[in-house]
Amino acid sequence: MPALFAEPLTLRSVTIPNRLFMAPMCQYSARDGYPSDWHLRHYSERALGGVGLVVVEATAVSPEGRISPADLGLWSDGHARAFEPVVRAVRAAGCKIAVQLAHAGRKASTYPPWMGKGGVPPAEGGWEPVGPSAKAFDEGHSVPRELAPRELEALARAFGDAARRAVEAGFDAVEIHAAHGYLIHQFLSPLSNHRTDSYGGDAAGRSRFLREVVRSVRASVPDATPVLIRVSATDWIPGGWDVEECARVLAEVREDGLDFVDVSSGGLAPGAKTPVGPGYQVGLASRIRERTGMPTGAVGLITTAEQADQILLSGSADAVSLGRLLLRDPWWPARNLPADRRRIPPQYLRAF
Repeated sequence: MPALFAEPLTLRSVTIPNRLFMAPMCQYSARDGYPSDWHLRHYSERALGGVGLVVVEATAVSPEGRISPADLGLWSDGHARAFEPVVRAVRAAGCKIAVQLAHAGRKASTYPPWMGKGGVPPAEGGWEPVGPSAKAFDEGHSVPRELAPRELEALARAFGDAARRAVEAGFDAVEIHAAHGYLIHQFLSPLSNHRTDSYGGDAAGRSRFLREVVRSVRASVPDATPVLIRVSATDWIPGGWDVEECARVLAEVREDGLDFVDVSSGGLAPGAKTPVGPGYQVGLASRIRERTGMPTGAVGLITTAEQADQILLSGSADAVSLGRLLLRDPWWPARNLPADRRRIPPQYLRAF
C-alpha cells in the first residue's frame, strides 16, 4: 500500500487520515475578509477528493494584514461564524481542516494576480503597508511604515485572537504563516530586517517576533489543538535567510509549542535564483526534519503518486502537500488511493 495512505498522522489529539495535504493557496475571492460560496465549494471539493488535511489559504489577523483587499480574514467573531459552513463541509467529507493565519507586512495592499501588479491605492480600497523596516519589496510596492515595538506586541496578540476564533469556528488546527516574504519572514531575514532594536540584528532578535506569535497562538488554543508553521527555509539569495539558520531557530521555537513544520522557500525579494524542478524543496524539508526532530511536510512540484510516496519512504518528510495539482484535479487523491481507503461519496461511486 502506498505510504501516502498506509498510516494516519497524529498531531496532539488530531488524527489526520492520510499523509496527503492540500497546500494553502490564495483564492482572492473574499469581501471584507469574509469567505464566500466560492470558498465553500472550493475546499469541500478537495476534501471529497481524498486529501487528509485541507489548509485554508492565508487568512489575515487584521484588515491591514491582507495581501489584497480580496483576502480572507479572522479579525472578528463575525468572520469566525462565516467560516463555520466551510469547516462543516470539509469535516463532513471525512477530512481535517486547518487555517493559515497570516499578515502580509510590506507585501500587503496589492492587486489579485489577474488584476495586475503593485500596490492598490487608497482610492481603490488600499492602505499603507507596514513592515520591520522602511524598505519596499520592489519598485512596484509602497515603502512600508516601520512597526513600533508596541504594535508588534498587539500583532502577536492578534494572531492569538485569530487562533482562538479559528478553534471556535471548528478548525482542527492552525498554521502560522512565516513564509513567502510576508511579515514574519520579513523579520526573520536580514535582507528585509534592518532594525537595531531587540527585534533586529542577530538571529535571536530577528526571530523574537516569531516566538511572540507562536507563544500567543499556543496560549490561545486548547492543548489538544496542533499548531503548525509554514516557513521559507531559504531566501535563495546570498546573505539572506538560509536552511541552517532556519533549522536553528525552529529547534528553539519548537519549545514554545509548535507541532509540525510545512517547509517551502523563497518569496522574500526579487532576484532569487530558485532551482525550480520536480520536488526541489524536498531536501529542505529533510534537513529541517533532521535538525529539529519535528515532523515536516514537503511541497513544490510534486506531481505523481510514486514521487510523493518515495518522499515518505525515504524519510525526507512526514506528509506531502499538493497545490496547483489539486486546482487542476480535485479528485487526484481518490484516483491514487487504494480502493479500500477511498472516501468517495456513494453518489459518485460509478465514476470509479
